Amino acid sequence: MKKIYLLYLVLFGLVLSSCEILLKTANTMVQTNVPLTKNDIAQGLKQALGVSVDTAVFRLNRKDAYFLDQFIKLQLPAETNEVLEYARKIPGLDQKLDEFILQINRSAEDAAASAAPIFKQAILSMNIDDVLAILNGQDNAATQYLQEKTYNQLVELYRPILAQSLKKPFAAGVSADQTWTEITNQWNKFANSFAGDLLKVDPINIQLDEYFTSKALDGVFIKVADQEKEIRNNANARVTDLMKRVFEKK
Repeated sequence: MKKIYLLYLVLFGLVLSSCEILLKTANTMVQTNVPLTKNDIAQGLKQALGVSVDTAVFRLNRKDAYFLDQFIKLQLPAETNEVLEYARKIPGLDQKLDEFILQINRSAEDAAASAAPIFKQAILSMNIDDVLAILNGQDNAATQYLQEKTYNQLVELYRPILAQSLKKPFAAGVSADQTWTEITNQWNKFANSFAGDLLKVDPINIQLDEYFTSKALDGVFIKVADQEKEIRNNANARVTDLMKRVFEKK
């Protein structure tokens, strides 16, 4: 009799357990089938952008992330090409220019660590009225929106961060700022000399933090766009349930 009683208890427990599993499954199915609201879509896109920013920043905040990537490597402005052609013929400046290119890229890699919170604040302020167009847009539509709506604000916030990185001695024991001062002093001395006047060369007047802030941010946006595309096209890159639902419904 005891054995039969125990058997009933076991069977009853199994029935209860099965009912609980079925209820959970039913609830999950109901939740999954609930239509996505505009707010859901907005939150899903914001999550996707947040993940994209985190991944991009993590990858950029490493040695050679900028320097060895020809798509985002920081170079001097194109308008200085003629000046640099002369400058490289001046003894000592050639090596200094190579050191400087390395230093500014190291500075961008260093500053990348501080980019995430700036971008995330911009993401939180996104207007949900634009989310449907973003969802159905190109693979980088959310990144483009973020860039168009927040670029000037991001430049102002990011500029002092990069300016600090330009003061750090990342290569040859000196900073990009120090190397640039040496280069410009030596070049401008030549440009303002009789020989420079004959050759009609111009002095160099470039504000490092202003120019390289925009270029460093361009690199961040390129990498964020790469991650957004990955999330849109690769289900395994969607790391939250809401992201999965939003991009599956696209």
